[in-house]
Parts: sequence; structure tokens; C-alpha cells
Amino acid sequence: MIAGIDPFSDEDPMAIYQKILKGKIVFPKGFDRDAKSLVKHLLVADLSKRYGNLKNRAQDIKNHRFFDNINWKLMYEKKITAPYKPVIKSAGDTTHFTEYPESDELAPAIKESEDPFINW
Repeated sequence: MIAGIDPFSDEDPMAIYQKILKGKIVFPKGFDRDAKSLVKHLLVADLSKRYGNLKNRAQDIKNHRFFDNINWKLMYEKKITAPYKPVIKSAGDTTHFTEYPESDELAPAIKESEDPFINW
């Protein structure tokens, strides 16, 4: 999320699954070193070694060097202002979101026998 994409992104869903299983993360050039360390600790496949699941739970994440400049007590008390607050021009302002082209095509129909949500 820091880079604007997930760490296992791909256009092919099967390729995403393969990347997840391999656990190999490719970071964009210039990705912050401390952020890279945090992401790697959060994505450890072995649950017994993953940040958030260790003895100190969330404290391991909060104590990571990526968050060195965060005063957690002040944040809890809501006394910290956001480092960047976007200017919103109106209720429908979407200027801070990526634009995607509209599609005139309808998604292909799914056979009832292949619909994963048929019994929901």
C-alpha cells in the first residue's frame, strides 16, 4: 500500500497466487529501506515469526524503526495532525484518485454451475 500497489500484484490471478506462495516480494526502485523491512516482517509466511503474531503482538509493529517518529500516546489521544491533508473541493471531488477509462463492454456471463456465490 505504501507503493500504491500490493506486493504480489499481477494481471493474472494465478500468477498472484504463485507469487504469494513463493513469498518473493519485488519492491519498486527507491522504496524506503525501513518500509521494506516492515513489509517483509508483516509478510513472513511462518505465522510464528510474523510481526503481529509474536509475543508482543502489535507492539512489535509499533516499535519497528519505520514508526520511530510516531508518538503513539499522542496518536491515541488524537493530538497528532495528519502529515498531509488533501484539499477536497466538493462532496464528489475525486481528483485524488487515479482515473480509469470507462468500459462499454459488459462482463461475460457466468454459467450458473461456475458461479462461486450461487448459494450465498
